[in-house]
Amino acid sequence: MDIERPKSKQPIPAHAKRVFSGRIFDVYQWEQKMFDGTTETFEKLKRPDTVVVYPVLPDGRIILTDQEQPGKKPFLGATGGRVDEGEEILEAAKRELLEESGYKAEKFILWDAQQPVGKIDWAIYTFIAKGLTKVAGPDLDPGERITLKPVTFDEFLEMGANERFSEKAIAIRLLEAKLNPENKEELRKSFSPEY
Repeated sequence: MDIERPKSKQPIPAHAKRVFSGRIFDVYQWEQKMFDGTTETFEKLKRPDTVVVYPVLPDGRIILTDQEQPGKKPFLGATGGRVDEGEEILEAAKRELLEESGYKAEKFILWDAQQPVGKIDWAIYTFIAKGLTKVAGPDLDPGERITLKPVTFDEFLEMGANERFSEKAIAIRLLEAKLNPENKEELRKSFSPEY
């Protein structure tokens, strides 16, 4: 699967300089000409891309996660995480699904890909995974507590209004589906266990 990286609304120019390199975030700065002819220093963060995976069980339930991480309030979300350096996007999705749920999937469907924040060079790739097989127990990072929470399609739609649901871009799509019968049916087909 050839996956194109979504474009940023404010790309980091080629002449920008990295002025800080952190464990997750790098900071880039550059001189930007303003409309009045003056220049200002602009900056933007860059971080590793992430994958989000919504696994669909053979009975049609969608696996969500109830998660705790140090320094964050508990939240509901999907399996997923950072793409490792040099790792292909699909391989990262497969790895994160396996690590956080113990499942492998026969099919991964790219549902959404976007750069949600203008001041951060960071793409999020959202997949629907079908044809699940449980092959292991979860293999969590030391800073993760994850409980799998299978939900029905209708319960999944309700996540759009749940303040604990962490996938804000997806929450919008869920709310749209609740309001628009055509969107709801299209989404129901996307999350059908058949593929």
